[in-house]
Amino acid sequence: MRKLILLLAMLTYIPASYAFDRAKLFDSFFSIVLVRGYNHDGSLAYGSGVIIAPNKVLTNCHVLRQTKEPWVSRGEDSYTITAIQADSWHDICLLTMENLPFKAVTLGNSNTLKKGQETISVGHSSGNPSPVTSVGIIKSIYPLDHGSVIRSTARFALGASGSGLFDGEGRLIGINTFKTIGRNAYFYAVPVEWISYIEKLPAEPPHSLEGPAFWEANDADKPFFLQVAAPELQEDWIKLQEVANNWVKAEPDNSEAWYELGLANEKLDKLVEAETAYRKSVAVNALNTDSLFRLGMLAAKKGDTKEMHTIQLALLEIDQDIAAEFSHEAGCAEQC
Repeated sequence: MRKLILLLAMLTYIPASYAFDRAKLFDSFFSIVLVRGYNHDGSLAYGSGVIIAPNKVLTNCHVLRQTKEPWVSRGEDSYTITAIQADSWHDICLLTMENLPFKAVTLGNSNTLKKGQETISVGHSSGNPSPVTSVGIIKSIYPLDHGSVIRSTARFALGASGSGLFDGEGRLIGINTFKTIGRNAYFYAVPVEWISYIEKLPAEPPHSLEGPAFWEANDADKPFFLQVAAPELQEDWIKLQEVANNWVKAEPDNSEAWYELGLANEKLDKLVEAETAYRKSVAVNALNTDSLFRLGMLAAKKGDTKEMHTIQLALLEIDQDIAAEFSHEAGCAEQC
């Protein structure tokens, strides 16, 4: 009963401006569990997990590193893990239990997401026995290995690794996995599509897991979308320009790569080069609101009201909130 009251309270705290289906989200909350285990030094390791099928819990593999005899719990009830299917590089592990009496979540699709889409994160931060929620929006989507790694503003803290990232319909779209350091951290979730990989792996008895995840690799071996994160956060525009140049050479059809190059050039006051990069970004993906937004701001600097109006209309077709933000930043009234 206490759990029910807590979940109802969390639903109440979701801002009314977010278009979430609260009834469907309520079911999603009950798919979240705690994942625990004792480290070799006797300390307690903990994370979160999401029930994706009968007796199956999805979590991050790094939650289970150096642990022995891990288990899953909810409230005062614990469930022994009988088998693990592990993909350490993608940092997803599928745990098998017996007699887990909870309903599985509905799976979504990370490849159909768009920037600005509303999300909600649900997990057990810092080992808290009650799940914690955080709402946000999708900032970027990065295709990787037949899924899309998601960067959102739905925050999560220590202990929430393996928690769920849900869309407004309560569908699981990602597993919250890692974040950058600092106050203005970027938060990333790995895609649900990677479940198809892990389901094909052999089931093994519970054991300590080894091996780095893709996001823990040396900087030069990380995906480009992670290589640009640190210089962007640190406002190291020369470094960002260098990495983004390498990115567009390696992936000329990647809209995000061209956006990052445009941003670096704009911050370095190379406005012609910035505009060229932003336009290439939009040519690859006409729905890239970040690039459209920056093109509009460059037009505002030049006093090009015709271009500003064109950008505003394009943003209105995609996301009215982003269009309103652009109008405000560009100094327009209701219409540029």
